Amino acid sequence: MPAESVFPQLEALLPHVQKPIQYVGGELNSTVKPWESCDVRWALMYPDAYEVGLPNQGVMILYEVLNEQDGVLAERTYSVWPDLEALMREQGVPQFTVDSHRPVKAFDVFGLSFSTELGYTNMLTALDLAGIPLESKDRTVDDPIVMAGGHAAFNPEPIADFIDCAVIGDGEQAVLEVTRIIRAWKAEGRPGGREELLFRLSKTGGVYVPAFYDVEYLPDGRIARVVPNKSGVPWRVSKHTVMDLDEWPYPKQPLVPLAETVHERMSVEIFRGCTRGCRFCQAGMITRPVRERSITGIGEMVEKGLKATGFEEVGLLSLSSADHSEIGDIAKGLADRYEEDKIGLSLPSTRVDAFNIDLANELTRNGRRSGLTFAPEGGSERIRKVINKMVSEEDLIRTVSTAYGNGWRQVKLYFMCGLPTETDDDVLQIADMATRVIQKGREVSGSNDIRCTVSIGGFVPKPHTPFQWAPQLSAEETDARLEKLRDKIRGDKKYGRSIGFRYHDGKPGIVEGLLSRGDRRIGAVIRAVYEDGGRFDGWREHFSYDRWMQCADKALAPFGVDVDWYTTRERTYEEVLPWDHLDSGLDKDWLWEDWQDALDETEVEDCRWTPCFDCGVCPQMDTSIQIGPTGKKLLPLTVKNAAPAPASSGHAH
Repeated sequence: MPAESVFPQLEALLPHVQKPIQYVGGELNSTVKPWESCDVRWALMYPDAYEVGLPNQGVMILYEVLNEQDGVLAERTYSVWPDLEALMREQGVPQFTVDSHRPVKAFDVFGLSFSTELGYTNMLTALDLAGIPLESKDRTVDDPIVMAGGHAAFNPEPIADFIDCAVIGDGEQAVLEVTRIIRAWKAEGRPGGREELLFRLSKTGGVYVPAFYDVEYLPDGRIARVVPNKSGVPWRVSKHTVMDLDEWPYPKQPLVPLAETVHERMSVEIFRGCTRGCRFCQAGMITRPVRERSITGIGEMVEKGLKATGFEEVGLLSLSSADHSEIGDIAKGLADRYEEDKIGLSLPSTRVDAFNIDLANELTRNGRRSGLTFAPEGGSERIRKVINKMVSEEDLIRTVSTAYGNGWRQVKLYFMCGLPTETDDDVLQIADMATRVIQKGREVSGSNDIRCTVSIGGFVPKPHTPFQWAPQLSAEETDARLEKLRDKIRGDKKYGRSIGFRYHDGKPGIVEGLLSRGDRRIGAVIRAVYEDGGRFDGWREHFSYDRWMQCADKALAPFGVDVDWYTTRERTYEEVLPWDHLDSGLDKDWLWEDWQDALDETEVEDCRWTPCFDCGVCPQMDTSIQIGPTGKKLLPLTVKNAAPAPASSGHAH
């Protein structure tokens, strides 16, 4: 049965809401396929507003990978703002896709990509608006399979009641495998109903179905064990890893938004994974090993993407883009190639020790000179050893003085507060560092007109990192520490005026900490917050700390645990962690040893250029870290009215 578009009902509501354009669809490069010609249909959601969700690379890649398949369609849906939500409830308009405004409930799979845990309440809003039962146990064979992915899915336990399954790791190959299984099950007449389909997915070893696992608890609230409750279900579920990025040059046709979004540029992921070993960084740990895209592969993606979109800026994405083994040649090659078109290049994150002025000059050659952002993360040398961020103050001063000396006027420094073993003094040293930066900047530039902005986020311990056992700093202590730092910066008559200070208070970090290291008991808290009106928790104006704390007190009381038990408590080696049965490839003993090294303030080298430290990823993936250099150059000659060059195979490792 074809799913009818709800646009006629929706259209009547749009004049009454803010930013109606985000709901109309029809973006450049969006895809609408005939419903009847497809037998597997995906609704993909980034559970946040359109302006944040549309540029998300993960969703954009899966949207394209799926739509390239015959007989498969994928459409997108985003969170609707509270003004439209109220009208949709009043008029009976269900959660819809922006591509063809079909009801989400009509699709086979409702896939959600979580890059942060604060999107969980938005998922419940979308399920409820779609008419899909909130809890998986209440769904029937006619409801979509609700699937979670993204970095937050590496611990899906807090949302175990609401999702049918989770896929951890890279999605490109995983969604094709899931599609194949669903297609076969449907072709056979949906035997065994929903449970049989979930069982077939689970048996692959790469899809986690929470309903097939029981969690047993100890009297003190800790987990005793997590066990499969159905034969044929694997004890551990493994992550998916795409090994050759050149084989997956997505997105080929990036979406161009209709409304303003947070990133107005075309992005190319130049490598995946990171082996720097920063102990706080979940993304770096769970995306190992490093897989570089070849310089020629990057060149082809940029060329096709710019043709397809008309964007004037290219973002070279990765966790630490300046670490690509051929970054200098990539930047120079792209700057040469697009000099006449004035295409700007950006590296969203640059490590202090990987930055050099030649690279910076190539990046700004055709675009504008915006500020430079560096992330020392810790204010003192001691705390940087604890977190394994091997950047000395000398490195930083040398780097920023080069930048100021070459005409930059604005530098932004990013730090964290609340790191393990941190003291007030570690944080107050941030002010000393900022002062030295301004001092040096004035000296080398001969001008007083320079700025340094200090931006501080609260540290949240994450699963699958060496800090997964660490206590989190309470919101009160975080705020007190930041107040001392603010007073120290403001009190500096000579340099204080040139130092901007931005910080997040400690409250959202506690909620994020509760959700990131929570277990299944946290589901009751999420549901209570949603029912009390919690929406868009990642947005400061919608977030309510009091609501979360009140709901948590009530929901957790029957279990004898509280928010502090999940956040500010240190874990021991023996404790079973809620995500231990989900295998990120990292060896738990290796993570524990790295946590002990952190407490001893011992640094560990980047294993990409030194002998292996046995983190466990490479032997398990049957791989060695993939790095260039390929020795190729990007020639500027391939554009500008030249005859098309023969396609290269692009498989240089």
